[in-house]
Amino acid sequence: MIHGITPTSFLDWDGQIVTVLFTSRCNFKCPFCHNWGFMENLEKYPEKDWQKIKEYMETHGDFIDGVCITGGEPTLEPGLEKLLREVKNMGLKAKLDTNGTRPEIIKHLVEKDLLDYIAMDFKMPLDERYSRAVAIQPDIEMIKASIDFIRNSGISHEFRTTMVPTIHTKEDIVDIAKYLGKNEYLVLQQFNPTNPWNPELKNVKPFTHEEVIDIAGACEEYVGKLKIRGLKELGELIT
Repeated sequence: MIHGITPTSFLDWDGQIVTVLFTSRCNFKCPFCHNWGFMENLEKYPEKDWQKIKEYMETHGDFIDGVCITGGEPTLEPGLEKLLREVKNMGLKAKLDTNGTRPEIIKHLVEKDLLDYIAMDFKMPLDERYSRAVAIQPDIEMIKASIDFIRNSGISHEFRTTMVPTIHTKEDIVDIAKYLGKNEYLVLQQFNPTNPWNPELKNVKPFTHEEVIDIAGACEEYVGKLKIRGLKELGELIT
């Protein structure tokens, strides 16, 4: 189930030091994904020994606050609930990264009190544009159900959009902010062309500093909190 690990991360959960665990399955084929090796070359990423991971976290429990489970898409993993239960039994917090395609799993995990934080990718407005970002025809109703459940779940959360020139326009991103509304936290992530699934995107330059600030400025009037990740000139900008 676990095919990758970052033992210590200061970046994956605001204000928390976490161990990041990577699952391998995914039901999207996002052309800008940088974890695509799990899907296409899984033989290069043998499954990790959970007991060794657990021992590491127990040994370093004096500074590790929790675990971030990412992917791939973790909700596709049949062992996810068991893993989260073990994390919680260790006295650690648990964060789930998800693409929102399996709302029934998210709801179940929340009802079992196994999650402290959810980060859901909101890749495009909820219409025909979504397929541009995920390279398949997704079930928009399932994604919408996840968004609406998370918004009303009482669990701390964020929605995040990776902004990719040639895939996203300013209008696309602003439409996402409009849908979320004033009570929500939107994270805009700068595209990294270093290792995208679609090699043609290696030649695509990320939005410029000025373009990102312009997009963020257009979005911030619609959401309660906005953050930019990956804009090196500014570090991380919070409004």
